[in-house]
Amino acid sequence: MAFLRAWVGLLRWDKPSGRLILLIPAGWSLWLLPQGPPSAALVGSIVLGGLSVSGAGCVANDLWDRRIDPQVERTRQRPLASGQIGVMGAGVLLLLCLLLALAVVIWGLPAAGRNLSLLLSIAALPPVLLYPSAKRWFPYPQAVLALCWGFAVLIPWAAASGSLSGGWPLLCTWLATLLWTFGFDTVYAMSDRDDDRRVGVNSSALSLGAKAPLAVGLCYAGSLLLLGLSAALQGVSPVFWVLWALVVTGEIRESLQLRCPDLPRSSYGLHFRHQVLLGSLLLLALVIGRSWAVLP
Repeated sequence: MAFLRAWVGLLRWDKPSGRLILLIPAGWSLWLLPQGPPSAALVGSIVLGGLSVSGAGCVANDLWDRRIDPQVERTRQRPLASGQIGVMGAGVLLLLCLLLALAVVIWGLPAAGRNLSLLLSIAALPPVLLYPSAKRWFPYPQAVLALCWGFAVLIPWAAASGSLSGGWPLLCTWLATLLWTFGFDTVYAMSDRDDDRRVGVNSSALSLGAKAPLAVGLCYAGSLLLLGLSAALQGVSPVFWVLWALVVTGEIRESLQLRCPDLPRSSYGLHFRHQVLLGSLLLLALVIGRSWAVLP
């Protein structure tokens, strides 16, 4: 049982917030498609593929950081850092996750969008696998993660449409995802600032310094405006705007709290979980708003 818990921990399946926060932008993309709400089969394939890629990213992250994680309070108990799983076992698990994601693309996605989705999946691999190393050579590694999250918008759109000719709705949704991801991952990095500074790795939380809360707030504002524009262009019922306004209120509250001095580390983890809730509320708004808009 302990062995199984270690494998689950390496995939982070014991922490569903991190898995949901990747699937949320994929849901935004699916419910902003020009042809209307997606089929249940497509949603299921995207969820399975997203979980596979997310698991691969977590394993790759821990392989890159297996010598750094033991020095960081938040990560020292991870399976690789604590020695519960070896490098070879983690490598096998990484390969299995990638093979499962490939199988989903080849056999689970619609034929019309399969080839483009495969090309996008291959293009996503380098940033997904290299992101954990970015903290060693790039002052803003969270921007690399944001690029990875952007593929969660492009691949579902390509799978359903067979192209990326989505115009402004697709572009706005993609940019909204990049800004949102950079914002919440910057906050996530705030809890590790002291450890990262001591170990000598980069993060946007360190690079932005005292301006980090302002940058995060601007990212959230831009994301909400862009997603609202995309929804308006695709046509949504008024219910969407009621829920969208609730999310705006929540993001303002979350951004202002980041400006409070001497926040405990637990506050940043709570902020991350709140982003999952707010992002999910936006997805619910799109599901209701688009579904009602296409009803006769």
